[in-house]
Amino acid sequence: MYRTENDSLGRIEIPSDALYGIHSVRAAGNFPGNTHFPVEWYKATGSVKLACYNTFRKFRDASAEKPGRTGSLKIIDDKILDALCAAAEEIAEGSHFKSFIVPAVQGGAGTSINMNVNEIITNLALLATGNKCGKYTYIDPTEHANIYQSTNDVIPTALTVAVMRLLTELENKINLLRQKVENLEKTSRDKMRPGYTQMQEAVPSSFGILFSTYNNALSRDWWRVSKCNERIKMVNLGGGAIGTGLSIPGFFIMEVVPELRKLTGLPLAHAENMPDATSNQDKWVEIHATLKAHAVNLEKISSDIRLLASDIAGEKTISIPSRQVGSSIMPGKINPVISEFVISSAHRVYANDMLVSSLSGQGTLELNAYLPSIGCALIESLNLLISCNITILQNLFEELVINEPAGYKAMVFSPSVTTALVPHIGYHKAAELAKIMKDKSIDIYEANSLLQSIENEKLRRILQPANLLKMGFSIEDLA
Repeated sequence: MYRTENDSLGRIEIPSDALYGIHSVRAAGNFPGNTHFPVEWYKATGSVKLACYNTFRKFRDASAEKPGRTGSLKIIDDKILDALCAAAEEIAEGSHFKSFIVPAVQGGAGTSINMNVNEIITNLALLATGNKCGKYTYIDPTEHANIYQSTNDVIPTALTVAVMRLLTELENKINLLRQKVENLEKTSRDKMRPGYTQMQEAVPSSFGILFSTYNNALSRDWWRVSKCNERIKMVNLGGGAIGTGLSIPGFFIMEVVPELRKLTGLPLAHAENMPDATSNQDKWVEIHATLKAHAVNLEKISSDIRLLASDIAGEKTISIPSRQVGSSIMPGKINPVISEFVISSAHRVYANDMLVSSLSGQGTLELNAYLPSIGCALIESLNLLISCNITILQNLFEELVINEPAGYKAMVFSPSVTTALVPHIGYHKAAELAKIMKDKSIDIYEANSLLQSIENEKLRRILQPANLLKMGFSIEDLA
């Protein structure tokens, strides 16, 4: 069964029970493909619509107190308004997402997003009031569902709501991972290992120091992400087509953002210059730069762990958890799939950063037509980073094993450990020790037994973790 819907371009047959309408069908045909629109943005649009309907009700009721002065003011009665509100609430909860048929990659600055949601709300409201889908003479997608709204203020504001929610989730996930890394730092403070520069053995270090670098990097990420909501809280809802509020009641403009703030619990505020908030998208460039910085740190951490746990060189100093069978032909093979997932995700974020930056610069005069692609890239990056934090915590660090004997052995067999002796015996004698260690593949203790470069007891004291790891030496250390 089908119903016929009309617009200024003609007529289209639509399944009779479909919640979407003619605009959505045209968009789906014009933008073919299966790029998936993010449900988070869809849900946020429902919240914005609900705020608009609640604000309209307040405006309508306030206007009713001034009889004879409302003129041709459009009035929506409670029966229709209640149905619109109920439908918007359902969308805000994520219901009926299968009826959202517009792809992520599209043209039109988000008009298709707005109209697909308007059509779903309208048809839900029609069903709730005893009417059939498509009976727009009773409830209309633009006259009613879109009352005092524009795509250009609703869709950017909904994106802000969606991103704020995801940023809060990301902030929490970073902090959980940071806490785990901080615990690894504390428990492995004196577990020695050689440090590496340019993938070659360098001076002695510890696993505690290694994890401290990750802890500090994640702490910076947490701090930066925690500041993001403050940077994007200004929205242009109520500004209409270009932010000037043309054809929108002043009451609505002043009240709709506080209403949305109350509904969402987010620190939203009116943009001081709403035309600026409508035409310029640099806030997303700024926020995504923070996401890129976090992706860089996650890649570095994951890449380090993958390297230390690899079979390429020597005895492993770290063992990663076995999470899945690694090969369809090689029995017993386990691959570092968590690190590979994180590294792949990080590079996706880098690509999205380029997209967000370049398309934000493509805004023209009063509007940026590419907001849908900008927003979808942002949300994808946020979801990827949330997933990375979760899987590093649960599937990489939760059962990570530090091989303390192997780490210590690698350190004392490394010629670079002789750097600790330079203040005591000088560079040239230390170099002699390093050479014999390398030539004979022996540790520093055996090399010193051969060369007698320093008293054995003093050597052991110097190579104690507490002495190797303290920042600098004192004159008393040389006594």
